[in-house]
Amino acid sequence: MQLDHVLFAVAASGTPRLHARYRLETYEGGSHPGWGTANWIVPLGDAYVELVTVVDEREASASAFGRWVAETVRGGGGPFGWAVRPDDLDATAARLGLDITDGSRTTPAGERIEWRSAGIDEAASRPWLPFFLEWRDQAAFPGKSARPPDAAIVRVELEGDTDELSDWLGAHSLSIEVRRGGAGVTALVLDGASGEMTLARPPGL
Repeated sequence: MQLDHVLFAVAASGTPRLHARYRLETYEGGSHPGWGTANWIVPLGDAYVELVTVVDEREASASAFGRWVAETVRGGGGPFGWAVRPDDLDATAARLGLDITDGSRTTPAGERIEWRSAGIDEAASRPWLPFFLEWRDQAAFPGKSARPPDAAIVRVELEGDTDELSDWLGAHSLSIEVRRGGAGVTALVLDGASGEMTLARPPGL
């Protein structure tokens, strides 16, 4: 099992500010049909940060993912969820009794990126849990870049139900730090050219 990406909610105008502050390569990903959201990607090689914002409030209000993003943006934004790539998505979904759904988005260049996922609704309601992903075409993995990544993920910091998370993940070697609580993802620690940097949620979230 590998960390796939960490979700980071931003207002529509927040992406340029984030890029300017951390000097991380960022490119436009595309919109999510049915969710009312759109994203930008910070590629980190074998993982990435997904900057997400709401672009259609009515559509977002009708989906668990859209409401999750909108609520986090209203609270000030920041890291709020995460996804992992299991070795076998079908086996993982069967073990946890989850449905697998197909997803896709179209990039600004017209490329269609497709995936299968499980557990998104559960992750939206209990955000210490990651959802599970499998990419249709590994060559289209968003974390890849034409140049060496600007940073690497050191760890994901979480607050949640540690027992439930352990049962949800099963055996793993993910670099996570978990404390009891209910906030879900509270910080993402990266190691870049200028040393460690922490992308955290505003105090009180």
